[in-house]
Amino acid sequence: MDLDKARFNMIEQQIRPWEVLDPQVLELLSVVRREDFVPLAHQALAFVDMEIPTGSAHGQVMLAPRVQARLVQDLGVQKTDKVLEIGTGTGFTAALLAHQAAQVLSFEIDASLAAQASANLKKAGIQNVTVRQADGSQGAAADGPFDVILLAGSVAEVPRGLLEQLSVGGRLAAIVGEEPMMRATLITRTGQNSFVTAQPWDANAPRLLGFAEPSAFHF
Repeated sequence: MDLDKARFNMIEQQIRPWEVLDPQVLELLSVVRREDFVPLAHQALAFVDMEIPTGSAHGQVMLAPRVQARLVQDLGVQKTDKVLEIGTGTGFTAALLAHQAAQVLSFEIDASLAAQASANLKKAGIQNVTVRQADGSQGAAADGPFDVILLAGSVAEVPRGLLEQLSVGGRLAAIVGEEPMMRATLITRTGQNSFVTAQPWDANAPRLLGFAEPSAFHF
């Protein structure tokens, strides 16, 4: 496989048509080697428009490239930003964020995936990401506040406790809702007790582990 050609095609045929047009994000996708974060068993799928199994016992996946890229673009990460990611997976999105941010703290509930992500990031020479093997559904209040929080999967709703860990001006991105119609959701903290929510595009994604589901019973 011509990896450079496959990478170019991924960017031009999958990612740009999804309105990912930020030059910095597009450059990152050229520089950060996605194939180095894909499990060996699925290397041939590194640039395909699909979710890729991570091999974890919990059935976690790498999100499709266009979804990862659009989430990163929407967050508008700055060089001074302190970032919290929940759902490290194999570490690819953390690697993208690391190139944009001052520091990234990333939670991964699956121990084998956390170890794999740490190794992948180290191999890629990325030093400003800390991978923590833990349930990240409650965030990391002791390490906050954060300028950016990314939920790297879907949730039924965003916990208020996570929003409280945003700095004023901070942004949280997640995929929220129930199948078959989920929405990418961007929440910006505009004041001590005020938040603005936008839902700019549709995307389905597997559930993040550890987050509560709403009751199926209604009275």
